[in-house]
Amino acid sequence: MTVETLTGYAALQPLMARMTGDEKHDIAAESTVDILWVLYDRVLDVAPGRMDDPDRDRFLLSKGHGPMAYYAVLAAKGFLDAAELDGWARFGSPLGHHPDRVLVPGVEIGSGSLGHGLPIGLGVALGLRAQGRNRPRVVVLAGDAELDEGSNHEAIAVAGRLGVDNLTVVVVDNASASLGWPGGIARRFAVEGWATTTVDGRDHDALEAAFTAPHAGRPLAVVATVEPKGA
Repeated sequence: MTVETLTGYAALQPLMARMTGDEKHDIAAESTVDILWVLYDRVLDVAPGRMDDPDRDRFLLSKGHGPMAYYAVLAAKGFLDAAELDGWARFGSPLGHHPDRVLVPGVEIGSGSLGHGLPIGLGVALGLRAQGRNRPRVVVLAGDAELDEGSNHEAIAVAGRLGVDNLTVVVVDNASASLGWPGGIARRFAVEGWATTTVDGRDHDALEAAFTAPHAGRPLAVVATVEPKGA
C-alpha cells in the first residue's frame, strides 16, 4: 500500500511527516496522536459538515503547541485538505504553530497560551447547560505542566462544585510538570469532586472506555500517561 492510499490511523504518521520546521515540538505532537485519534474516530459527535450545529460536541486543544498531530487528524477526518499540510507555518498558510479557530476548519479555539483551554471549556459547557443543550459534550486536551497555571486550579474547583458533567478533560501525563501533585494528577481532580481515571495514553480501547464511562453529576478527568515513542 502506498502512502497516498493509507487511510485511518495508518495515515497519521505520513500526514504528520508532511509538516516540517518545528521539530522541537515533535514530542508534544507524538504524545497526543493516539488520544486525538480515539476522540475523533470513536467518541466525539462532530463532522466537517456540522461545525455550525449547536448540538455538536466540542473539542478544545489547550495543549496547542506542536499541533501537527491535531492537523493530521483533522485532515484524516476530512476537516482539512491534506495538501494544506505541506505549507504549514509558512507565509500565507492557515496552519500556524498554534491553531487558529478563524483560519482552520474544525478548530474551536485559538490555543497556545497554556492554561486557557480548561477555563474556556468550562465556560462553553456552562453555556450549553444554560441553553438547555444537555447532549453535547465538551472535551479539553491539556498537558500535565499546564496544571501549574492558576486559571486551571480555579476551573477545576468550579467545575467540580457545580457538577458540570458535560465537561471532560484529558490530561497528557508525560512527566513534564515542574512540581507535580501529592497523590498524582487524578487526585488533584478527585478532591474537587471530579470522576477520574488513569489510562495508558497509547491504548485505544482503554482510552475509549475511559471517555465513555458513566459519570452522572460530575465532570470527568482522564489522565493519559504517555512515554515518547522511541523512549
